[in-house]
Amino acid sequence: MQALLDGRLWLITLGALLVLVGVNTALQPNFLDPSVLQSNLTTFLPLVLVAVGQTYVVLGGDIDLSVGAIVALVNVTTVSVIAALGGTNEAVLAGLAAGIGVGLACGLVNGLVVAVLRFQPIVTTFATGIVFSGLALRILPDAGLPVPEVFWRGYAGGAFGLPTVVIVLAAVVAVTAVVARRPFAIRLKAVGGQRAAAFQTGLAVGRLRVGAYLLSGLFAALASLCLTGETASGDPLMGQTLALSSISAVVLGGTALAGGVGGPLGSLLGALVLGMIGNVIFFAGLPFEYQTLVQGLIVLAALAGGVLVARR
Repeated sequence: MQALLDGRLWLITLGALLVLVGVNTALQPNFLDPSVLQSNLTTFLPLVLVAVGQTYVVLGGDIDLSVGAIVALVNVTTVSVIAALGGTNEAVLAGLAAGIGVGLACGLVNGLVVAVLRFQPIVTTFATGIVFSGLALRILPDAGLPVPEVFWRGYAGGAFGLPTVVIVLAAVVAVTAVVARRPFAIRLKAVGGQRAAAFQTGLAVGRLRVGAYLLSGLFAALASLCLTGETASGDPLMGQTLALSSISAVVLGGTALAGGVGGPLGSLLGALVLGMIGNVIFFAGLPFEYQTLVQGLIVLAALAGGVLVARR
C-alpha cells in the first residue's frame, strides 16, 4: 500500500490542477484558447524546468538553493557571448552552447562540493548561489543587453506545426521518462531513502549525487534560455524566486524533501499548479501579495499530507 501511495501522489496534484483549470476557465472565458494556453505555458515553462531538475537533487536526499543564481549566470553568459561574436546565427548557437555549458559547470561544482567534500547541501548551495550571482553581476552589471531577433522570434515561433514551448515541454517529458527507466533513477531513490544502506550495497553514492546536481544545472540552464527567449535581453538578477518556487513545486508534486520518494512528473504538475494559482489570484482581482501566502499554505498542506502518508 505504501509503495502504491508513493507512486500515485502526483494524482492528487493532477486533481488540484484540474480544479484550478476549471476555476480559471470560469474567471477567464478565453482561457482555453490556443493563444492563451501558449502564453500561459510560456510563463510557466521556466519554473517547470527548474522544478524537474530540482527533483533529482531532492530524490537523492539533497537540495539546490543555487538554481535561481544559475539561471541568471547562464542568461548573462549567453547574451554576452552572442553580443561578443556579432549577433550572427553562429553566435546564437555559440551562446546557447556556452549557456548550457555554464549550467552544467555550476551543477558539477555543487555536486563535487556536496558529494565529494561532504559539505551540507543547504549551506553549500546557498553559498554557491551567492558566488554565481556575483559572477553574473560581474559579467553584466546592468540589465538590458538585447539578443538578436532570430533568438526571440525562434522561441516565440514554432516548428512542425507546434509552438516552441510545447516542443520543449514534450522534450522534457520524454527525457524524464527515459531517465525514469534507467538504473540511475532507481539508485538515486535508494541513495535518498537509505544512504548508508545504499553505500553498503556498493552503489556509487557520490557519483549519483553529482549526477543529480548536473541534471539540476542542466535544467536550470534550459530554463534560463527560455527566459532569455521570452525577455529578449540579459538580466543579472533574473530568476531570484525560482529556487524556493521550485522546492514548492517539488513538495507539491509529492516528492519527499527527505529524499527517496516522488518523481519529476509530480514536480511538473506542481509547477503548473503554482502558476495557475497566480492566474486565479490575478483574475479574481485579489491583491498580488496573496499569491505568496497561498503558496506557503499549499506547501505546508503538502508537507502535512506527506507526513500522514509516511506514518500510515
